[in-house]
Amino acid sequence: MSKPIIALDADGVLLDYHVAYRNAWHKAFNDLPALKDPNAYWPLDRWNVRKLEGDELVHFRRFFNDEFWRTIPAVEGAIQACNQLETAGFELICISAIESEFQDARLDNLTRLGFPIQRVIATSGATGATSPKAPALSLLSPIVFVDDFLPYHRGVPPEIHRALITRETNGTPNIGEELSNIDSSHRNLREFTDWWLVNSQKLS
Repeated sequence: MSKPIIALDADGVLLDYHVAYRNAWHKAFNDLPALKDPNAYWPLDRWNVRKLEGDELVHFRRFFNDEFWRTIPAVEGAIQACNQLETAGFELICISAIESEFQDARLDNLTRLGFPIQRVIATSGATGATSPKAPALSLLSPIVFVDDFLPYHRGVPPEIHRALITRETNGTPNIGEELSNIDSSHRNLREFTDWWLVNSQKLS
């Protein structure tokens, strides 16, 4: 019998995009930004950096290359949480709003870190009335979808348990009426895992 699937977002759930953003800035401008707000949701607010435009922005984006997507560190506790889920009998699949050309780099990043994940599905990152991840989730039919960006839960089939990772809250998009789309919320993947392993049978 196939294992029940848990679909996981990458950045902010499995991987620490904040640290990766800071490192990319350092490579681009030879300047390691200081921490400005440890509770900021967006890296532009978390680090003491300026908003880029024009040629500077084009230059910075060049550093979000294959090497960047292969070397993002794990969120604290995320690898342990995934190992617990796998041991409990779940198959873990990453669904990430990343350009398809970097899908293999993302998988390599996860496997090198020791995540028990053998598949990454790349989707568009554009938000609209329906999440760009919803079509892939409909085909995959996981029992739960975990993401840290509330708009990515739009239009996800209701039979899939929708778990929101709230993480840092300053400037968060995870507020408002759309919270009614969520079945549970947790500060990080480790907290979700502890909760899920206790409550999943009750929810089925």
